Amino acid sequence: MPTLNEPKLISGNANLPLAKTISRRMSLHRGVDQDLVSARVERFNDGEIFVEVYENVRGEDMFIIQPTSNPANDNLMELLIIADALRRSSASRITAVIPYFGYARQDRRTKARTPISAKLVANMLTGAGIERVLTMDLHAAQIQGFFDIPVDNLYASPIFALDVKSQFKGQMDDLMVVSPDVGGVARARELAKRIAAPLSIVDKRREKPGEIAEMTVIGDVTDKICLIVDDMCDTAGTLCKAAQILLDNGAREVHAYISHGVMSGPAVERVTNSVMKSLVLTDTIQPTEAVLNAPNIRIVPTAPLFTQAILNIWHGTSVSSLFEDKTLGPIYESLYASGSL
Repeated sequence: MPTLNEPKLISGNANLPLAKTISRRMSLHRGVDQDLVSARVERFNDGEIFVEVYENVRGEDMFIIQPTSNPANDNLMELLIIADALRRSSASRITAVIPYFGYARQDRRTKARTPISAKLVANMLTGAGIERVLTMDLHAAQIQGFFDIPVDNLYASPIFALDVKSQFKGQMDDLMVVSPDVGGVARARELAKRIAAPLSIVDKRREKPGEIAEMTVIGDVTDKICLIVDDMCDTAGTLCKAAQILLDNGAREVHAYISHGVMSGPAVERVTNSVMKSLVLTDTIQPTEAVLNAPNIRIVPTAPLFTQAILNIWHGTSVSSLFEDKTLGPIYESLYASGSL
């Protein structure tokens, strides 16, 4: 059955370059102009957020593109207020496209009298009128269960696999995928499976939050090109220390593939001065000038994947099909030649 309503994109201020790139790609795929819905998202002098949508969205299938990255609270409030504006404007359906889902690290109670903020955010999004969430690499997969609405969790590992096969062509037998902690083994295993590489783990013991007392490498990394895989890089302290530990245990080179480049505080300086040959980030969080200018940091785009996922949601077709090389490869063929798959 043909879709009667049109997909329309709107964005807050969190990552406008990504939103505009998705808009351009949708225009290309559909053969019609797919500009972002004209709106203003601004602040009063006291910091209150105000939203005004300039176009008619009645009965339309709306997609709000807004990661809840730094400043997390401002970007989250923008998302909620945009959703409320669309709901009160009689949009047919509202999908929140949240490339980076903030507060995801607060997914459980680790001590007495602490919140589960990820659940609170889920309740807020649903209460604002959002009927579906599209995100990438949730910090904890169980966060999908915090919602009573559909959640499509995309993965960066298929994109990373394409990049690895392109960048390390001829060296695939020397690769070793490394999880920087026990909790990230499933994510690292997924990439290892896609590139047919063995898996190693860096086990870390903390005396208190933010301070690592000891790191141990599980597995033989001697003369291997190690690829550290994780969902986010915040201050890069753990990542840089893991890279050094791997070299101390005989690794030939260390590279890192990280889904979300939070890159707080001294992160860029630490990565630049580290032993890592390269750090690959996605653009789910808008990279700063410091990140873009760092000599050993590269950015891989997520717009092709998000664009196709949005179109599949609109058409009512499979989103999980995008996890396969035969589906994802053509979407990224302009970046990675088919011969490198």
